[in-house]
Amino acid sequence: MFKWILAFVGFFVFGRKFLGAIFGFFIGSFIDNYVGVVGRAKKQAQSEGRKFSPEDLFQYYQQRSTTSDVPTMLMALSASVMRADGKVLKAELNYVKSFLAQQFGNQYSTQHLQTLKHFLDSGEIPLQKICQDIRTRMQPEVRVQLLHYLFGIAKADGDVSTSEINVIQQIASMMGISQVDFESVKNMFYRNVDSDYKVLGIEPSATDEEVKKAYRKMAIKFHPDKVAQMGDEYQKGAKEKFQKIQEAYDAIKQRRGMK
Repeated sequence: MFKWILAFVGFFVFGRKFLGAIFGFFIGSFIDNYVGVVGRAKKQAQSEGRKFSPEDLFQYYQQRSTTSDVPTMLMALSASVMRADGKVLKAELNYVKSFLAQQFGNQYSTQHLQTLKHFLDSGEIPLQKICQDIRTRMQPEVRVQLLHYLFGIAKADGDVSTSEINVIQQIASMMGISQVDFESVKNMFYRNVDSDYKVLGIEPSATDEEVKKAYRKMAIKFHPDKVAQMGDEYQKGAKEKFQKIQEAYDAIKQRRGMK
């Protein structure tokens, strides 16, 4: 393209002489060749899975992510959790595949997995910008449900590592999710002696009345109807979360002998 443009310019700059056109054509050809080499190098770098800067990766995210392109958001967050412990496991990948198939049905395709691979193979993922974008697009209840999905990935191999918890906590904070809500979801997957209380967002020192109040608050806040507009897999996760809240409350009642 440049060779013809500069040939035309050279023709007039040199007083409408053919020599000027040849000179412009020569310079333009050089530029065309350079652009071609750079373009091919960029494509080759992409095919070889070379690392991209966070800015490049966020630009890729923006190009793919629209108001209806939830899978791109999911793939970016999924890759962050899958990479957290330094290894990407088949069990984690299978969990993501199963979720996509159930959540998006016929809209799910290998293209989504290619997007996931791009995030997995690239350099630092710009979580701050991506989480801020998700925060402006999604309701709080849906964002909390995303944590449930991310903990599901971490638990896919049977164990939630400290590094995975740290990444999910970082994501939760960036998406504007409170520490109480984070601890609630976390203790559904990463349990200890106080987990039932953490699920309800309270301390073991809470009174019976405070336990009842916390249960009612959580049951209303995370009722499956809150994500009724989302797909089946989101609703399935919401029902599981609601069931965990019920189980935690029942366990505390039994332990305390509450009516």
